[in-house]
Amino acid sequence: MSGGELDADRIEFSVIIPTRNRPQQLRSALEAIAQTDFPLDALEVIVVADGEGQGLEAVVAEIESPIATRVVEQSQAGPAAARNAGAACSRGRYLAFMDDDCLPTPGWLSALKEALDASPEALVGGRTINVINGNRCSEASQLIQEIVYSHYNGQPDRASFLASNNMALGAADFASLGGFDPSFWFASEDREFCDRWLWDDRPMHYVANAVVRHAHELTLASFCQQHFRYGRGAAKYHRTRADRGSGKFSDHVSFHANLNNWLTPTVEGSVVRQAQTRALLLAWQGANALGFLWERFRQTTRNDGRR
Repeated sequence: MSGGELDADRIEFSVIIPTRNRPQQLRSALEAIAQTDFPLDALEVIVVADGEGQGLEAVVAEIESPIATRVVEQSQAGPAAARNAGAACSRGRYLAFMDDDCLPTPGWLSALKEALDASPEALVGGRTINVINGNRCSEASQLIQEIVYSHYNGQPDRASFLASNNMALGAADFASLGGFDPSFWFASEDREFCDRWLWDDRPMHYVANAVVRHAHELTLASFCQQHFRYGRGAAKYHRTRADRGSGKFSDHVSFHANLNNWLTPTVEGSVVRQAQTRALLLAWQGANALGFLWERFRQTTRNDGRR
């Protein structure tokens, strides 16, 4: 434990950060949280090490932060399980989830708190902006998120998807829904959680002024790998929805069928930059489709083997 003394009865927010082998990014994230305008004695930070022996206690101890911060370790099981582990030992009224490569702005928690005070039973989430300028792959990922959020959260008070790197809700509500599904260990645990939340007829709101800055350096290879994983996660997500009866794959066909989402979005900059970005959008769709087909093949093979 580092930081100041904590009165458990006064904690409003438990900020939960899963991490694995990224101490520099985690250090930057914790330093950014320390700049919050939220009352520090009403806040705790829980770092969940996804995999033992990462030495994160030393990282936390090096940071001069007045916020009570502790490290929880688990055997490697993925970010969904890590977030659940953090929630299980939290003491806050609300849980706020972010990633170790995110830098929350000072007003992030205050904006989330305002939204939750207005609608305590809601799942709320904010905006994530790229801060790796000049990295075409990171910039393309930012554009992709904006395309996704425009499609699914066009009506902020009737949002249908919030990413787990900028999400908050009541701790009791998180527990009552059963937390994240840890079987989604590679991607899409947030999509599945949001679907389950809506299936239980709970409100979801997009809060655009709750901003975190995303500092994730990407190469072309890691960009394609990331969206391949997202495609795999999408296949598992749609199978889970079908099994639960909460929806069908056809519900989301309109997103991929809309060429404006991946061929003709507004791209700023020079002609060369526009061409690079559009090529990356095509790579996004291709990698996503390959990942989806790969996971569906695995599912089919697995099911055939059980017969």
